[in-house]
Amino acid sequence: MNNTHLTFRPFSVSVSSAEVADLQDRLARTRLPQPSPVDDWDVGTPNSYLREAVDAWRAFDWAAAESKINAVPHFTTEIDGQNIHFIHVRSSHEGATPLLLAHTYPGSSIDYLEMIDQLVDPAAHGGRAEDAFDVVIPDAPGYGYSQPLASAGWTTARVAAAYDQLMRGLGYDSYGIHGSDNGAMVARELGLLNPEGFLGLHVLQLFSFPSGDPSEFEKLEPADYAGLEHMQWFQSVGGYNAMNSSRPQTIAAGLSDSPLGLLAYSELFNNFGNGTSLVPLEKILLEVSVNWFANAASGMSRSYLENARADAGEDAEPQINAAPTGVAVFKDDFQTIRVFAERDNSNIVHWSRFDEGGHFASLERPDVLAGDVRAFFAGLR
Repeated sequence: MNNTHLTFRPFSVSVSSAEVADLQDRLARTRLPQPSPVDDWDVGTPNSYLREAVDAWRAFDWAAAESKINAVPHFTTEIDGQNIHFIHVRSSHEGATPLLLAHTYPGSSIDYLEMIDQLVDPAAHGGRAEDAFDVVIPDAPGYGYSQPLASAGWTTARVAAAYDQLMRGLGYDSYGIHGSDNGAMVARELGLLNPEGFLGLHVLQLFSFPSGDPSEFEKLEPADYAGLEHMQWFQSVGGYNAMNSSRPQTIAAGLSDSPLGLLAYSELFNNFGNGTSLVPLEKILLEVSVNWFANAASGMSRSYLENARADAGEDAEPQINAAPTGVAVFKDDFQTIRVFAERDNSNIVHWSRFDEGGHFASLERPDVLAGDVRAFFAGLR
């Protein structure tokens, strides 16, 4: 049995009318930048999108959104000196598998709202009761409502260790994890940690890249080369990555003071503007509203700096994840190359591809993703 003792406090999202009015006032006084010579996504978030999104944001019903968020149980606790917010929903089905859901950047626990019922009550969605989960959805330190960031050094490895403490403190001796983007990296760190009772990890991406060994390329299939091209493009448009990993507090000043800036900087929800994102604008506005009202920009950005500094100080050989691992690759997401992934992860037991959806599958195709999560963990039994 676990011996982690944590104190849990009920939490609810509550934004004052003055805060809502302040946002509305800022949006009403929006000043768009001078437009690019060609008003498209080629060099960043275009004015045409921002103009439409700001109009929609001004009409956004935050009170209804707040009620939707608070429809599930929220809690906070302290782990390693840091306030951690999380959603915790227990299934009514006996023997449900404990499952931790790790969110994206620039997302939060809100990423998974539409998947909760499909996971805790699969029988109500065409699934089997024996595939039910208890779900725990934390905000990583500095993200969402895990504010303020109390100390430096919150790398993905440290977040993974804190998540293990959270699950133990909730009374779970065994659990699995699903993650995407930043959450996928946290999930892999849990795989490396592989604590007692850890069931495995299901992710949307394994960020494995060519090592320089020519023999690796001999094993690639035609589809892998297309994946390599997509990978190169994915990296070429990730300017936010360089800024966050070097000067996070500088960019946070603008993002914390300008809702337009925060909206534009959240272009990842639009798959960097390649026209493939299936995330509805209303869901993007919910995500950005949470980050605005929580004033989360600084902590979110800083997470990249912490990992960059940790990586720069590492001289050891890359670590191999040996925990049971499942991967779901969506058509318009980062394309994990299996040859590289299997080099870094020795126990990939589930691999699926979907021809619709992208980087934010939980917001785009939550039913498809929930089904694949159920299939992976059912296959481990």
